[in-house]
Amino acid sequence: MKSHLGTRILQVVPTLLLVSIIVFGLQQLMPGDPALVLAGEERDPAVLAQIRAELWLDRPLPVQYFHWIGNVLHGDLGFSWRIRQPVAQLVLEKLPVTLQLGLMAFVIALSIGIPMGILSAVKKNTFWDYVANGVGLAGLSTPNFWLGIMLILLVSVKLGWLPPSGYVSLFEDWRQSLATTIMPAFVLGNAIAAVLMRHTRSAMLTALEQDYVRTARAKGLREYIVVLRHALRNALVPVVTLGALELGTLLSGAVLTEQVFSIPGFGKLIVDAVFNRDYPVVQGVVLVTATVYVALNLLADVLYVLINPKLRSA
Repeated sequence: MKSHLGTRILQVVPTLLLVSIIVFGLQQLMPGDPALVLAGEERDPAVLAQIRAELWLDRPLPVQYFHWIGNVLHGDLGFSWRIRQPVAQLVLEKLPVTLQLGLMAFVIALSIGIPMGILSAVKKNTFWDYVANGVGLAGLSTPNFWLGIMLILLVSVKLGWLPPSGYVSLFEDWRQSLATTIMPAFVLGNAIAAVLMRHTRSAMLTALEQDYVRTARAKGLREYIVVLRHALRNALVPVVTLGALELGTLLSGAVLTEQVFSIPGFGKLIVDAVFNRDYPVVQGVVLVTATVYVALNLLADVLYVLINPKLRSA
């Protein structure tokens, strides 16, 4: 186990290095000149040359990359070209917003997806199985932006129960904060719940056919103990991997959902940065996102061992 985790940790550095190279290289293919965007109406060649010199845009690409990655290794993600603020500060401002939204959506997804997957597997080919599969199919097929708009029209405009958009910090007013984030969290969690439901069902169907489940039933154990303690514990191993990846997706920012509900999180930050050719912000957000993904994958490896004791000797 220790050797496996050690190997995975050693893979973090080359993975993040490769991500940084890809992000830096691909954004150079974006159309438009950042200097022209920053100069606005001023197209004086001398002004443009000064802007390019200040931002290192007049250097060769390898020089620009090593300048940026060198600063990153010292904890400096650079400055936003558009609003002239440190990228690290912007990330710290937006991260709690997306973190709250993502965790709420993940809790909703777990609360819906896993119980429905278990129910569908245990009640295979029954009415409840068809209902669970129908709900899962609807969740996978419904676009997030459409569901968000429909919820705003129904819950906010027609019923007036919740605010249609905006965000309030938990530290300012926790009730208002939950009111502004529960709808977007449900929109995000609905899609993830459908994915978790289908994977949980598949894993549970496989686990319920194993010999140890038959043995547990032969011992006279109650069905809920067989399902939850024996079958579910082994079925959760592949679900943990999926859950870690889906949580990483949520924390990286759901662009469309945040745009629909005007949530000032990672998604809105990176969209604004792309439209304004704000390369340092794009690079910083993507690098932080990649780091979150890698960390969650490492966490999934640890959870494997906690869930399945047989892996501890591997």
